[in-house]
Amino acid sequence: METRNHLWSPAPKDLMVADNEVHVWRAQLELPPSQVQRLSGILTDDELDRANRFFFEKDRQRFIAARGTLRSILSRYVTIYPGHLRFYYNPYGKPFLAPEFSSYLLNFNLSHSGSMALYAVTRNMEIGIDVERIRSDFEYEDIAKRFFSANEVDILSTIPTEKKLEAFYNCWTRKEAYIKAHGKGLALPLDSFEVSFAPWQPPMVLLPGDEPQERSLWHYWT
Repeated sequence: METRNHLWSPAPKDLMVADNEVHVWRAQLELPPSQVQRLSGILTDDELDRANRFFFEKDRQRFIAARGTLRSILSRYVTIYPGHLRFYYNPYGKPFLAPEFSSYLLNFNLSHSGSMALYAVTRNMEIGIDVERIRSDFEYEDIAKRFFSANEVDILSTIPTEKKLEAFYNCWTRKEAYIKAHGKGLALPLDSFEVSFAPWQPPMVLLPGDEPQERSLWHYWT
């Protein structure tokens, strides 16, 4: 795991992701109508159908922005028009590039919360990313009891009140990133594994009965 001070920089013109490297992109999803319209022009019919299933116009436009931005980002790595990219999906719905792009060995993942989206791109490695807007107006300790392991709930209860909400989100986002890296979503129950999340712990995934070498296969960047 690595913790870094994030200084966001414009992307270079020529993009190449090296082995053992992760590129993280940040995007704003609340865009002017003209930009949403432009991005909708590079989506496929099935993506537009998904967008139109949203009840609220704001959610529809955010989906178009998120999906169009994903296409725009990936097209810079494979040097192809964004609208010509094709995606396949695993049995749990995680997208990946179609076989004709397999020579690039690209893996990617995306997450959005509110108007913010994050995208992670890597090469020949599984990747998961999660972003959450921090809110305090909900019973997060009850949610922890429902989704976290019993040990994680106990640890959360020992954390000082002023640090508890942050610790909850640390746990939640690290769990989400892990199940997304596996590509199984919530088919992999959140309480079937543990993550470290207390302020005094370095972030890592803790698998039932795991060996140190198995744990070393996974790394967190926060």
